[in-house]
Amino acid sequence: MYKINEVSKLTGVSIRMLHHYDKIKLLEPSKRTDSNYRMYNDDDIARLYQILLFKELEFPLQEIKQILDNKDFDRAKALKLQRNLIFEKKKRLERILESIDDTIENLGGKTMSKNNFKVFDYEGVKKHQEKYKEETEKRYGKSDVYKESQEKTSKYSKNDWNDIIKEANLIYIELAKLMDRDPSDEKVQELIEKWRNHITTNFYNCTIEIFRGLALMYIGDERFTKNIDKYGEGLAKFMSDAMNIYCDNNVK
Repeated sequence: MYKINEVSKLTGVSIRMLHHYDKIKLLEPSKRTDSNYRMYNDDDIARLYQILLFKELEFPLQEIKQILDNKDFDRAKALKLQRNLIFEKKKRLERILESIDDTIENLGGKTMSKNNFKVFDYEGVKKHQEKYKEETEKRYGKSDVYKESQEKTSKYSKNDWNDIIKEANLIYIELAKLMDRDPSDEKVQELIEKWRNHITTNFYNCTIEIFRGLALMYIGDERFTKNIDKYGEGLAKFMSDAMNIYCDNNVK
């Protein structure tokens, strides 16, 4: 059996995050001592390994929980799939490294070509994200949510839009300042809730399900990612992670 600090040292996962995993029932310790100390066995460690692999592939925590809790979950098959997807990421990173080396060698020489940028193609690795994005768009594209948003926004004046954009910009800026913190940080979560309320107040009733769908789109749709990352490189991913944690904590 492992104490929580031993699990943290072994895996590199912070104690705070292990507490969070326990809270949302993603990774519950197999045993608790009389003093309520968490104790993890080898099966718990194996589950944590799966969690980290799925996180590396940018699956949201609630999705990971559903996969691992499924009675038909096959660990061997999952590992093979994870290996294939991570191998694709590895090949992509190797191509980027080769491109960097080539660019360094030719500094001051030939002009950058399209080949320099082809290495950033992420389509093979992001197929699962695109799948979720398509499902989200199909689910909400022409739904009551869409109609509600159209009805609300059609009545806004220029000043209304200026105020809405100003509030959104302030939330982005404040979140960008906190990117050195864990996405589960209390202040980060307060701002994420403020972001959800901003959407509900100005556009449509942003349910937990819809908010989780937005979190996926922020990293699965380059248009969203590019727009959000203007406030800080990696902000879209940071927001997506924080939004998933928020949804996990507020699911009913």
